[in-house]
Amino acid sequence: MKYIFKLTNLSFVVAFSLLLACCGAEISSRYTLKLPELPEPWVSLLGEPHWRLEWLDKNGQKQMSDILPGQSASVELPVTWTNPVTAWPYWPGHNLIPGLFKPAGALFPFDVPDRKKPDLRLSWNAGRDTVFYWELGLAALNKNPEDGSVKIPANFDWQRFRELFEQDALSESVREDPWLINWRFIAEKTIESSFDRRRLVPEAVQSVSIPVPSGPWYGTSPFAGTLQFSKNETPVFPVRTGLNVWISREGILRISGKTWIFTAWE
Repeated sequence: MKYIFKLTNLSFVVAFSLLLACCGAEISSRYTLKLPELPEPWVSLLGEPHWRLEWLDKNGQKQMSDILPGQSASVELPVTWTNPVTAWPYWPGHNLIPGLFKPAGALFPFDVPDRKKPDLRLSWNAGRDTVFYWELGLAALNKNPEDGSVKIPANFDWQRFRELFEQDALSESVREDPWLINWRFIAEKTIESSFDRRRLVPEAVQSVSIPVPSGPWYGTSPFAGTLQFSKNETPVFPVRTGLNVWISREGILRISGKTWIFTAWE
């Protein structure tokens, strides 16, 4: 399956500016964001979250804004090209910063449910799409431009990409939890050559035994299953690259490689 990008000889940001100017990017509208419900364990253990929003303005520049618990939000979006809106839940009272828990998201204009209403519906599935969008942009910026081309994420075939997660072409584990994939790696390979669905496989994990209280333990993906450990066994956690976070009724576990810190609730 092939996915086609528009190629230019400009940097990512400049290419966006050129693309928007050609398409009449001065035309923009404000959309009210409809956030998804959080997994029940996140709310019961951590409370209502703050949200860190990320999107692109009419000049192709990334914008950020925070939503406090209970607040609503809207963003102004250019109406001429595909735009990611990412919402990262975070809990500053527990020192859980944006980026640790997987985000919700939306791709404009695909996630506008009613063209007559200025609403943009965010979902956990589309959070996967927006993170891949940002990673494609980062990989394009980091690419050596000697070959004279840069691929623009706005021109990726996002509808066909989404269809992959509704088909048997991908493994059941990846369809159930797309955060098993290392999206930065996929983006880098896509920019280097082309998109290949065969790369959409779970990232390798390292099993680490940690003497923390018994389960259940909940991860940072809204799709992840619960880890249940009995009182007679030492919990074993699947650890991926970067900082891994797990929460339980006993406290918060942070793991990086074989280093871990357990913080009990106060």
